Amino acid sequence: MSQIELRNICKKFENKRILHHVNLLVQEGEMISLLGPSGCGKTTTLKIIAGLMEPDAGDILFNDTSILNIPVEKRGAIIVFQDYLLFPHLTVEENIEFGLKMAKVKKSKRREKVREMIDLVQLEGHEKKYPKELSGGQKQRVAIARALAIEPKVLLLDEPFSNLDTRLREIMREFICDIQRKFKITMILVTHDKEEALMTSSKIAVMLDGEIKQFGTPKEIYERPVSSLVADFFGEKNYVDGEIKEGIFYSIMGSFQTGLHKNGRVRAMIRPEEIEITPKGNIAGIIKNKTYAGEKIYYIIDCNGKRLKCITNGKTFYNIGEKINVYINFDNIVFFER
Repeated sequence: MSQIELRNICKKFENKRILHHVNLLVQEGEMISLLGPSGCGKTTTLKIIAGLMEPDAGDILFNDTSILNIPVEKRGAIIVFQDYLLFPHLTVEENIEFGLKMAKVKKSKRREKVREMIDLVQLEGHEKKYPKELSGGQKQRVAIARALAIEPKVLLLDEPFSNLDTRLREIMREFICDIQRKFKITMILVTHDKEEALMTSSKIAVMLDGEIKQFGTPKEIYERPVSSLVADFFGEKNYVDGEIKEGIFYSIMGSFQTGLHKNGRVRAMIRPEEIEITPKGNIAGIIKNKTYAGEKIYYIIDCNGKRLKCITNGKTFYNIGEKINVYINFDNIVFFER
């Protein structure tokens, strides 16, 4: 296991900036996600950590020691790519054994390790099969077993669930989390899916345009995003523009005490679950639309010309056109400067 630290990593391709002063600290035995849209630099970051690509500037440290001059095969950082990259002419057990052969591990030890890995990833009975005979989930298990067989210090997963259907994605997500807990291996998972990041990782690094915009726990990033760009990755939201003067938020919906000691134009981010329909509400509204979704009902509420999305449990029903009151606790609302 290793602690990983990236210090001011920069990378350009043909004068196009891919990574710009990326700083990241992953603790030993921690599993974090790099979350961002396609093309933001996530996979490039993994390749630089693994040694498959060199940065133009910056440093990478494993346990406080720079690894920039250490060759790929000696770094102990292995990438599992989303396409698995299994050797089509090798069987399951031969694929798993490949890295051990390259490391010149004795045959008896190789066989023992391969058996251990096959048991670990639950591929008993598939040892002699070739990749073309396997399902997507089985191929991924082989790729993970091959990576774990050489006992890496760091496991890097590049969009590991993107080629799987919904049910298989859930199974493999649980499987990878179990593996991480069992071996306490340092893992970095690259994904564009916020749910995957929220459900698998102790911390999330939100990457946009080659920069890490925020790094924190799922709770911190969901409840206190540093910008609307970060907030847009996590769940549904309402934005209300207004101005704060002496702690009071003024907007089209009215004026509300915030407890903030600042002044200026702001944009309030209000999560739908922060809006409560109640007779004791502080804002009057009219139900404009509703969508029944089993355990939840989604309402669109017009509050003095501003439409807000609200999520309630499926036990209380309101009709379109019905006048209601909603309560918003503005102490829990995030405000972004405009």
